[in-house]
Amino acid sequence: MVDAHQTFVIVGGGLAGAKAAETLRSEGFTGRVILVGDERDHPYERPPLSKGYLLGKEERDRVFVHEPGWYAQADVELHLGQPVVAIDRATRSVRLGDGTAVHYDKLLLATGAEPRRLDIPGTDLAGVHHLRRLAHADRLRQVLAALGRDNGHLVIAGAGWIGLEVAAAAREYGAEVTVVEREPTPLHGVLGPEFGQVFTDLHAEHGVRFHFGASLTEIVGQDGMVLAVQTDDGEEHPAHDVLAAIGAAPRTALAEAAGLDLTDRAHGGGVHVDASLRTSDPDIYAAGDVAAQHHPLFGTGLRVEHWANALNGGPAAARAMLGQDVRHDRVPYFFSDQYDVGLEYSGWAPPGTYDQVVARGDVGKREFIAFWLSEGRVLAGMNVNVWEVTETVQQLIRTGARPDIERLADPSVPLESLLA
Repeated sequence: MVDAHQTFVIVGGGLAGAKAAETLRSEGFTGRVILVGDERDHPYERPPLSKGYLLGKEERDRVFVHEPGWYAQADVELHLGQPVVAIDRATRSVRLGDGTAVHYDKLLLATGAEPRRLDIPGTDLAGVHHLRRLAHADRLRQVLAALGRDNGHLVIAGAGWIGLEVAAAAREYGAEVTVVEREPTPLHGVLGPEFGQVFTDLHAEHGVRFHFGASLTEIVGQDGMVLAVQTDDGEEHPAHDVLAAIGAAPRTALAEAAGLDLTDRAHGGGVHVDASLRTSDPDIYAAGDVAAQHHPLFGTGLRVEHWANALNGGPAAARAMLGQDVRHDRVPYFFSDQYDVGLEYSGWAPPGTYDQVVARGDVGKREFIAFWLSEGRVLAGMNVNVWEVTETVQQLIRTGARPDIERLADPSVPLESLLA
C-alpha cells in the first residue's frame, strides 16, 4: 500500500528513470512514485536501438526495462507521452504539458539527451534520420531493409559509435554505405588516432566507404526525396537516405529554466551534480545522460552518456533521495558490437589527456587490449574480442596503477598480477 506522506517525481522515461523507480521500491520507500516520460513507449534501453533490435535479431519487447505490468504492481504511477514543461522550485511542483501541477518532495531529472541536428540545407527531406528513440529505430529498420533490397545508398554523417554501429547494420542488410567524418579517423575523440585505424580497416573490409576530413554542407533532394550529399571539400556522394550521427546534447532546458546550476560545454554541458547526484537545489537530483559531475579519478568534470551510467546512476540517485550516503564515482564503461568485433571500454582518456598507448595482444587480428596512460598511470582500457577482463581493467584504473609497461604489453603476464 502506498503511503502518500511523500511524493517522489521522476522526469524521464529512460533506463535511469526506470531503475530509479525500481530502486525506490526495493529500498522500501512507501510514498508515491510518479514517473513522467514524454514518449508513449514504456521505459526502454537504448543499446539495442543501434545493435540487436536494429539488426532484426531482437524482438521489440526485449528493449523494455520492465514488463508493462510491473509499474502497476510496484505502485509506480506512469504519465507517458506527457512532457514536463516547467519546474516550480518555490512550491516544489512540476507542470505537465496538459497544465496539471504535480507536487514533489524529491525530484529526479533523468531527461537524457537529444541528437544534435545538422544545420545545413536539406535536413527537412523525408530521407534524413536520427537515432535516439525507439520510434527512430522502428523507422530505420524499415529504411535499412529497403535500402538492402534496392541496392540503395546510406550516407552517415559522423563516425562515432552510433554512426559505426548503424554502418555495420546497414551493410548486413546489404545497403551501400558512405561515412563522412571531419576527423582523420573514426572515433577520434575517444580512441585517438592510434586505434581509430582499426575501425577504418574493419569497416572497409565490409565495404563501407569513408570520406575523412570533410563535413556535409547540403543534402540535395527532389520532390522531397534525398538524391545526394555535398561536402565542404567540393565532393558529392549519392544517397537515398542520410543518418545524422554527430553526437547528442543534454536536455537541460527544464533545469536551466528552473535556475539550476549547469556545467560549461567544455565539460560536456549538463546539470551540475555533486557526488550524490544532488543538484544545486537540495530537493532535486539528476542522473543519466543529463547529469555532469566532478569525477575524483580523473580530476575533471564529466558527463557520461553511456548505458552503464544510466543503469547505475538511476539507483544511486534514488538511494540519495532516500537520505542514504551515496558516492557515485564508478569508472565509465560502455560496449559496442560491429560485425564480428565486440569490445568493452572502461575509463576516460580523450586526446590530450594521455601520453602513452600500450597494446596487449594482436591488433591485426583484432584480439587485444589497449591501454591509455598518463605518466605511467592507467586512465582507460579497451578490450577487443578479449573477454572477462573488464573488472581487472577497471581496478587498474581505480587504484591509479602504474604497471611495468613491458609486463602490461605481454599477454603471457596475468593481468591481475599488475595490480600488485
